[in-house]
Amino acid sequence: MTTGIFYSHIFKTSPGPVVGPKFINFPEVLGDVLKLPNVKLFEHEPVSEDLLLKFHTEQMIESLKNRPYGKNAFYSVGACVTASKKIISGELKNGLLFNSASGHHAGPKQAWGGTYLNCVAPAVYTIRECMGVNNFSLLDTDCHHGDGDREMFKHDSSLLHVCFCDSSYADETNVCVGVGWRSNNNDYLDLVRKEFIPRAKKFMPAMIFHFLGHDTCEGDYGDIGLTQDFFIELVKEVKECAEDVCQGRYLIITGGGSRRDVAEYIFPQIANVLAS
Repeated sequence: MTTGIFYSHIFKTSPGPVVGPKFINFPEVLGDVLKLPNVKLFEHEPVSEDLLLKFHTEQMIESLKNRPYGKNAFYSVGACVTASKKIISGELKNGLLFNSASGHHAGPKQAWGGTYLNCVAPAVYTIRECMGVNNFSLLDTDCHHGDGDREMFKHDSSLLHVCFCDSSYADETNVCVGVGWRSNNNDYLDLVRKEFIPRAKKFMPAMIFHFLGHDTCEGDYGDIGLTQDFFIELVKEVKECAEDVCQGRYLIITGGGSRRDVAEYIFPQIANVLAS
């Protein structure tokens, strides 16, 4: 089975808001991973405005067209839709999506924090409409609460949203896991094992989306004390969970974090974990 890598060369000339030019040396820094027979690199098309209008106001969409990073968002959402369809159809087993200017802070009417369009909601909608698949899980291990995703999915009983952030809350499908202002690799991984994996195994999603920020890394803007190696171990845990509950269907969407050295260290290894 094939691992898909989704990257747009727009990121080389258009630094993302907040995260900056951390992807400027990709995909080249993935190195030998791209030579593996079961890894395929995809360039992708922007999302259609008709699809975006199902989730965002026309004003939000139009305002992005005049921003230097607007194309980043349109192409990132397009990649999420394409990657999700390919994973659900079986063309790909899993995927790594390099993302800029879209993500978990984008709600129906407002967005902030460097993510100005929602990427998971259009992907889930498309799969449901086109392929008749319903249950999904969204894991968020970025430093900040995924308020836009929560707004999009708060009444959706067919999506399990588990967000690791600075608060604690849980109902049947909307969960916040408080990790505190300081943590370490082992304690955070134990929380994932306790708070996400059992819920995912009970919920049995058709696919796991993972909004993975490295802003929690030491020296990054959301530093809570995690080392660079933490993120590789985290992906191993979630990949194993996906193997157990949804035949390995797992899509990583890159989230927050501005340290280029961290991105260039963790994502080649993460791609290799997905392909192994």
